[in-house]
Amino acid sequence: MTVLASALDTAGPEYAAHRAAMLDKLAELEAEQAKALDGGGEKYVRRHRDRGKLLARERIELLLDPDTPFLELSPLAAWGSDYPVGASMVTGIGVVEGVECLITANDPTVRGGASNPWTLKKAFRAHEIGYANRLPSIHLVESGGADLPSQKEIFIPGGALFKHLTQSSAAGIPTVAVVFGNSTAGGAYVPGLCDHVIMVKERAKVFLGGPPLVKMATGEESDDESLGGAEMHARTSGLADHLAEDEHDALRRARRVVARLNWRKAYADPPPAAPPKYDAEELLGIVPGDLRTPFDPREVVARIVDGSDFDEFKPLYGASLVTGWAHLHGYPIGILANAQGVLFSAESQKAAQFIQLANQRDIPLLFLHNTTGYMVGKEYEQGGIIKHGAMMINAVSNSRVPHLSVLMGASYGAGHYGMCGRAYDPRFLFAWPSAKSAVMGPQQLAGVLSIVARQSAAAKGKPYDDEADAALRAMVEQQIEAESLPMFLSGRLYDDGVIDPRDTRTVLGICLSALHTAPYEGARGGFGVFRM
Repeated sequence: MTVLASALDTAGPEYAAHRAAMLDKLAELEAEQAKALDGGGEKYVRRHRDRGKLLARERIELLLDPDTPFLELSPLAAWGSDYPVGASMVTGIGVVEGVECLITANDPTVRGGASNPWTLKKAFRAHEIGYANRLPSIHLVESGGADLPSQKEIFIPGGALFKHLTQSSAAGIPTVAVVFGNSTAGGAYVPGLCDHVIMVKERAKVFLGGPPLVKMATGEESDDESLGGAEMHARTSGLADHLAEDEHDALRRARRVVARLNWRKAYADPPPAAPPKYDAEELLGIVPGDLRTPFDPREVVARIVDGSDFDEFKPLYGASLVTGWAHLHGYPIGILANAQGVLFSAESQKAAQFIQLANQRDIPLLFLHNTTGYMVGKEYEQGGIIKHGAMMINAVSNSRVPHLSVLMGASYGAGHYGMCGRAYDPRFLFAWPSAKSAVMGPQQLAGVLSIVARQSAAAKGKPYDDEADAALRAMVEQQIEAESLPMFLSGRLYDDGVIDPRDTRTVLGICLSALHTAPYEGARGGFGVFRM
């Protein structure tokens, strides 16, 4: 039998402490995510509603098939910056008329839906996901264009938004624009570049230059409706394919457009899968509050894979990295999960072989992070840790099966790279509230700086100020700790969202279903030179 046996003591004090620490982190996360849900605040939400308009998430809800999930992406974008949390845009994956679609929606309660630098980053990441997984995209448009005070950070990179739309269309990936209000200046090209365009009567305003700009540029007198109203575009310019009576009608028409796409996934949906043998609620008590304390990732695997059934690969070799085969919501998957944190030479070689096997069999890979990085020290350097770590990174870099990553605990140093961190283009990357990621742990980094400073003072024959050193170490530790937390990293879009551990199986199931829309094939070689 390959069903994992759990050793988790859910009645013990350690489990209770871990669970309490995780619930505290989830409460902090919920409070920050609520800021994105609040949009521009009560005043602007009320003003929007008084105009008879739906909010961005209400539009999405009406667009989606009833009782289907919506996987919101990057909800904490811009956290910790000068811009509102959420970056005035909602992005995510949902099912419309049975078709998995990438959905973006401007939030017009936040500065009229104007785009800021973080809006661009969020939109670019959404496009990456949609393009890699061949998801039709639906754009719910109501935006005043660029947030002009920050135009220097928007104008030049922002042009890539137009390129992305044309590239999707050229690749045969359908694009749909539903215009609810303003779509002016550069924003006018969003409907202009989409395959299908729906505009709301007497609400949509699409023009390169509004009446004031036209007056200044040409001296011509004009009004919104004749210059860029929905009816004009439906009857005269031909930019609008469908003229909707109101927002509800526009969303109904968008659903009909998707229904007529004749869209087919590259792979058939798998048969129904058996749920894990253990309760997802127990995932709250697995990761310790102090990430220096190790935990067994098999306890996580047992609560996310089908039937808790896991065929472990090389269980007696390189025991600090757990590798093996499973199914998740019916999809075959290979799993790499850090056990004791440190990656040694054996773990690195084991990972490289496992990744090659997954590519031979065309099986996607899931990386579950809890690593402090590759082992250092004279014994390990002489044993070849650099070339073995490079072997693992080489395998990850050149693997062609889809990768998914979940940061559960620590994800430090080159171990973050070897476990397919953001720079290695996983199809999706999520973090638990317990996760931390940086070049190294705060104490280690501060200690290194202290040692270097002490050696520099000694080399110059100068006395060393221990009191100043202690203050510097405390400051550095505090800074690195703050910059390694998941909300900070998620705010910079280094992940696709911070998720409740209990939702991990559902989130990964949505991702696996989405990525099977596009065909893929593992590498049958081409891994470059492995140094032996």
